[in-house]
Amino acid sequence: MTKQHYPIAGTGLGLRREVMDEMLENDLTPVNFMEVAPENWINVGGTFGKKFRQFTEKYDFVCHGLSLSIGSPSPLDEDFVKSVGQFLKIHDIKHYSEHLTYCSDDGHLYDLLPIPFSEEAVHYVAERIRRVQDILQQEISMENASYYTPAPGKEMAEIDFLKAVLEEANCGLLLDVNNIYVNSVNHQYDAIEFLKKLPAERIRYSHIAGHYNEDKDLIVDTHGADVIDPVWDILDKAYEHFGVFPTLLERDFNIPPIPELLKEVNQIAKAQQKWQNTTPTVELEAQA
Repeated sequence: MTKQHYPIAGTGLGLRREVMDEMLENDLTPVNFMEVAPENWINVGGTFGKKFRQFTEKYDFVCHGLSLSIGSPSPLDEDFVKSVGQFLKIHDIKHYSEHLTYCSDDGHLYDLLPIPFSEEAVHYVAERIRRVQDILQQEISMENASYYTPAPGKEMAEIDFLKAVLEEANCGLLLDVNNIYVNSVNHQYDAIEFLKKLPAERIRYSHIAGHYNEDKDLIVDTHGADVIDPVWDILDKAYEHFGVFPTLLERDFNIPPIPELLKEVNQIAKAQQKWQNTTPTVELEAQA
């Protein structure tokens, strides 16, 4: 197995406007790269634009989109894709990822909805991903999404649908560790078994985040709380199995003081250091 190539390295943190000043005032030593949603920053100038430049000049950046709506029944918004492409070039963004969901039809639905796990959906979504990659002239990644009820028309398991889309679209994977945990509880499957079936060669980077326990068998993916131990355990197992890959802490609201947030970034870094010089399980399997 050849050494994996990643667009960024180390530990990451999402950049939010409401904490930009605090981030500028603090030592962000454990942070190697940052992430933004391009929709929130395209054509932003003035004070926020200048502050954004301060970060992009210092850190590598990736983009995680919100409104590509790759599974939508409506035509792909190619003008939007082109505007994203311009943004990526202007700010030297290292990679662009999106959700394997849809959020629009005739208008935006303000939620990320699941795509039917079917062969027809695989072909439809993969074709749209390939078109986005053709417009951007670069690979993009799809994130394994959280969902609360399967879409009608399910023919395949979640893992089989995800792998089929990645293969047919020939795109990367944004591995969301928290989403694996959330879905494993909500849909009662083994998180580690799911993790080990993911295609190692398609992982580009990872998210880890907190969530909200609505009930004992219903978890909502909120990015508004601390990461819990079972999710840290899945990340640890992922590094053991695949080797160390870039990992970003998502925190979208209920944001604590930056020094508190950096403690979780440091926890990612410590997990990476633990497995940095070990041989991944998948490599041992490949050589067996």
